[in-house]
Amino acid sequence: MTSSARIAVDAMGGDEGLAVMLAGVARARRRFEGMRFLLVGDEAAIREGLKTHPNLTAASEIVHAPEVVTADDKPSQAIRRAKVTSMGIAIDLVKKGEAAAAVSSGNTGALMAMSKLALRTMPGIDRPALAALMPTLGANDVVMLDLGANTEVDSRNLIQFAVMGAAYARTVLDLQSPRVALLNIGTEEMKGTDIIRDAAQQLRAASHLPLEFAGFIEGNALSRGHVDVIVCDGFAGNIALKTVEGTARFVADLLRRAFSSSTRSKIGFLISRPATELLRHHLDPNNHNGAVFLGLNGIVVKSHGSANELGVDTAIGVAAKMVRDDLTRRIAEDLGNFEAQAA
Repeated sequence: MTSSARIAVDAMGGDEGLAVMLAGVARARRRFEGMRFLLVGDEAAIREGLKTHPNLTAASEIVHAPEVVTADDKPSQAIRRAKVTSMGIAIDLVKKGEAAAAVSSGNTGALMAMSKLALRTMPGIDRPALAALMPTLGANDVVMLDLGANTEVDSRNLIQFAVMGAAYARTVLDLQSPRVALLNIGTEEMKGTDIIRDAAQQLRAASHLPLEFAGFIEGNALSRGHVDVIVCDGFAGNIALKTVEGTARFVADLLRRAFSSSTRSKIGFLISRPATELLRHHLDPNNHNGAVFLGLNGIVVKSHGSANELGVDTAIGVAAKMVRDDLTRRIAEDLGNFEAQAA
């Protein structure tokens, strides 16, 4: 992360309020030496909030935005107000080159729509995809995309998602040749739609790419850690993501109920507390926060609306790594190599 690179933060987005956003940014500032920020939002409120974060004050500039994109705003409404909202101005700072990346915890649909309109897709990319990290039993998290940006895709889109997802995994997971799989209803080569099978055939032949195509993966293996990147359309991806999140909450609530059901259970909880704390840490979404719109001419990271200061810090860390490793350039190079080889 160069000292000149700055990250624009939508300080007013998210459910937890300005105080949590500033605490998360301050935490990231302590982790990343030389990082600087453009804090976008109500200037008076941000200036007041910075009084409790002197280390952040010295590394930040405030960009005033008189309005905020709410959770109820439709994307079309948000686009019309882009020039006066904290979210819209943060994205525009990336477009103008004044910020290397933008981070927001606000309305996902609005953020996606404004990012696509302002930054446009990269040459050779038909559609951007929403990617995020999910916890696994393996040595590292798994990158999954698309998680809701495109409900209908063709084989060309899936191949582009695979290239972008592999480049992202090389950046955030420090992998040389990520294992990439297509989400399918079975692992056999004849399973799935024509679109999925065609994409698989082309990826198998793409031996020149810095990735290892691992074939198909089923939904029951998403968190096993057998692959590093899982590719699918946005419809299946969003359902899979919500299912995994719901299952994690179910397990956590079930354990909480079991350990509080009797005195013996409470004693058992005290004995097993180190193990349950490890489980809680692994399932905490704040440790895996930061979804990315891949394929745009600029870096935009979506933080979860309910993220706490750890979650905000994690999302900013994702943006910092993408800036440091010049992810946009990596994607362009990999895609160019694939198309040249295919031709």
